[in-house]
Amino acid sequence: MNHIETDLFTPHCLRNLKVPNRIVRSATLEGLCSTDGQPSEALLDLYRQLAAGGCGLLISGIAYVAEEGKLIPTGLGAADDRHLEGLKKLAEAVHQSGGLFCLQLGHSGGQGHARVCGRQPLAPSAFELPQYPAQPEEMSQDEIDRLINAFAAAAGRAKQAGCDAIQLHAAHGYLINQFLSPLTNRRQDGYGKNLEGRSRFLLEVVIMIQQAVGADFPLLVKLNGSDNLAAGLGIEESMAVARLLDATGVAAIEVSSGTPASGDQTPIRLRHESGHEVAYNAVLARRIKQQVKCPVITVGGIRSLQIAQGLLRTGQSDFISLCRPLIREPDLPNKLHAGTSDKSTCISCNGCLKTMLKGNFRCVVP
Repeated sequence: MNHIETDLFTPHCLRNLKVPNRIVRSATLEGLCSTDGQPSEALLDLYRQLAAGGCGLLISGIAYVAEEGKLIPTGLGAADDRHLEGLKKLAEAVHQSGGLFCLQLGHSGGQGHARVCGRQPLAPSAFELPQYPAQPEEMSQDEIDRLINAFAAAAGRAKQAGCDAIQLHAAHGYLINQFLSPLTNRRQDGYGKNLEGRSRFLLEVVIMIQQAVGADFPLLVKLNGSDNLAAGLGIEESMAVARLLDATGVAAIEVSSGTPASGDQTPIRLRHESGHEVAYNAVLARRIKQQVKCPVITVGGIRSLQIAQGLLRTGQSDFISLCRPLIREPDLPNKLHAGTSDKSTCISCNGCLKTMLKGNFRCVVP
C-alpha cells in the first residue's frame, strides 16, 4: 500500500521533541479513571489504540493539579505523588505502541461542582455567571500561591512519569482562562485590573513549571482565541497573551475558543448544514500565528485531509489537532496516510460526550 506523502505527514519539532507528523490528538475528557484519579485499563487500552493509530502526539484528557480542581468524579489525577504510578502506566502504554505522550494539566476553577471537588469552587472573582454551576469563592493570595505551586508539582510528576511534554489548559472557561477573561476576573489587585494583571497567573504558572522541569522540556498551552462571549476574552487580548507566552519560550500554542456559556459557539460545536462547523477556529489561529514564533496548533471542526493540508500549506497552522474524529476512528491518521480515507466519518453529533460520565466512552453512531 502506497502511503500518501503530504505536509500532514512530515515531522516537526516542539522544542527538542521531534514529532513524526502534524496530527495531534487534542485533549479529550474520557471519564475512564477511578474516583481517586487512577487510569483504568480501558483508558490504557484507548491510549494504546490512539498511539498505534498514527497520531504524532497524544494529549491526555485534563489531569487535575489539586483536589478541588477536579471537574468530574472519574477524572485523571496529577495532584499527588500517589498519582505518579498511574501516569507512568499511561506514558508506557503510549510509548509501547509507538507514540509520544503529553499530559494536559488544569483546574476547573469556578466551573467545578461542590459535590465533586468537595468544597465551594474557587475562582478569581466571586460572581454568579452562566458558565458556573454556583457562585464560587474568590481566591486569596495564599490560594493563588498554592495553585501556582500545584501546577509546577504536577508538571514535575509528569516529567518523572516519562511524559514527553506538558500542556496547560488555559481555555474553555477553566481556571487559567477565568484569570484571563475580563468577564470572570474582576479583581483589583495585581492579578486583575487590566490584561497585564489578568495574564499574571498564567505567566507565573509557566515560569514555575519551567523551573520545575527545565526550560527545554516541551510546555504547550491551550489558549482561547476568543471566549465567544460579549464581555469575555477576545482575539485582540488573546493575541497579546500569545505574544507574552511566546516570549517565555513555550513549545506551542493550541488555539481553541468558547466556554460552556458560549451558546452555539462552545468548544465542541454541533454540525450545521451551513458548513460553519468546518475548521471554526482557523481564523483565530491564523491571527495568533502572525504574532508568535512558536508553532501553532489548530483545533475544532477539521474533518478532512484537504482542510488540514490547506491550513498547513498556507502557513495558517503548524499542527492539526483532532478530538471527536479520533473517538470514532482512533486509526484515522493511519488511514489518511495510507490513502484509504480522505476524511473522518465523524458527524459532530456530540453523542460521545454523553457516554463520558457512564464509564463507556465511545462513539455512539453505528
